[in-house]
Amino acid sequence: MKITLSAIKADIGSIAGHTQPSAAVLKTVRDFIFREKGNKIIDAYVGHCGDDIHILMTHTHGENNEQIHGLAWNAFQEGTKMAKAEGLYGAGQDLLKDAFTGNVHGMGPGYAEMTFEERESEPFIMFAADKTGPGAYNFMFYKMFCDESFTPGLILSPAVKKGFMYTVMDVNYTEGDKVVELSVPEERLDLATLLRDENRFVVEGVCSREGEHVLKNSTSRLHNIAGKYVGKDDPIALVRAQKNFPATEELCAPFRIAPFVTGDARGSHIMALMPVTLNSPASSDMCNPIVCAAGFSMKNGKLTGPVDLFADPMWDAIRKKAQKKSIFMREQGWFGAAMATTEELSYTAMRDTLAELDKKFHVRK
Repeated sequence: MKITLSAIKADIGSIAGHTQPSAAVLKTVRDFIFREKGNKIIDAYVGHCGDDIHILMTHTHGENNEQIHGLAWNAFQEGTKMAKAEGLYGAGQDLLKDAFTGNVHGMGPGYAEMTFEERESEPFIMFAADKTGPGAYNFMFYKMFCDESFTPGLILSPAVKKGFMYTVMDVNYTEGDKVVELSVPEERLDLATLLRDENRFVVEGVCSREGEHVLKNSTSRLHNIAGKYVGKDDPIALVRAQKNFPATEELCAPFRIAPFVTGDARGSHIMALMPVTLNSPASSDMCNPIVCAAGFSMKNGKLTGPVDLFADPMWDAIRKKAQKKSIFMREQGWFGAAMATTEELSYTAMRDTLAELDKKFHVRK
C-alpha cells in the first residue's frame, strides 16, 4: 500500500514568551485534524517541541497535496484564533501569508513529506527541533548513513552496506530549489565539505540505492520568506528505520554528540543541541536548542505510538553533557564563536551598528 507521511509544523503562539503552546491551542489544532480521520487522512498525531506544534498525518494523496496542506493550514489558523484569544506571545507568528495557495511551501510552516510502498512492518522516527536552523541535523544525518561507528549496519548489513544517495539543498538560494545529489560512501568527503556549513547547505533527503525514500527534512528559511527575522526555522524530519535502512538505535545514537548549532536566544547564538522528551517546553536558559524523537510503527497507514525515544534514562547524561557544553559556550557572551556570524545574525541592530562604525573608520596618515 502506497502511503504518504506528512509532518507539518508551525509556531502559532506560546505562553510567557517562546516557551510552549497552551493546552487550549493544542486541543484546538488536534480536534481540527482528528475530525478528518477516516476522511481526508488515515491517521494523525499532534504534539509540540518547545513552541512549535507539529502535525503528523498519514494518507494516500501524495506530497504537496492541497487537501492535506490545507487541512494543516486551517488547523493552524484555528489555533491562532485561540492563541490570540488567550493573549499568547507570537500568535500566528509562522503563518506568513494571508491566503492559502495550494500548499504550505513558502508560507511559513515547515514540512517534511515522504511517499513509499508500505513494508510489512513500517517503523519510522519523526525528529522535531526548536530554537535552531534548518541545518541543525546535518552532522547527525551524516553520521547515520556514513559513519560505521554510529551505524554498524554499514559494515554488518548487506543491504545497508550498498550505500545511499543524499540530496543537499543550498537554502540561501532564493530563485528556486538549488540542489545536488551525492552518493555515499563514494562522495562522502564532498558531502562533509557541504554539510559543515549548517546555515547554507542542508540535507533535504536520503534515498537507498534502489531509490526508496529513507529520510526527508524541512528546508525552509523563514527570513527568506518574510524578508526579516520572524523566528528560527526549527526543522522537522522523517526517517524510516530497520531492514534495508539503519536501525532505530543507529538513527538515534548520533544525537548523543549534542553538536553546537546556531539558534538560541534571539536566534543569534551558538549552543549545543539537547535531546529532550516529547512535548517539552523550550529551554529557559538562553533558549538552548532542543530536539525530540517520536518513534512510530505503521500498518495500512494506521499509527502505533509514539514511543518517546529520548526518554530513555541514558539520555539524561546526554542532556547534562549538552548543558555543560552550552554553559561553556555562553560564558564567552558576545565574543567570537559564541555568537552567529554577522551574516547570520537574526536581528539587524548589530549589523546597523557595524555600518555606522564603518563610516567612522579612517586611514591613518
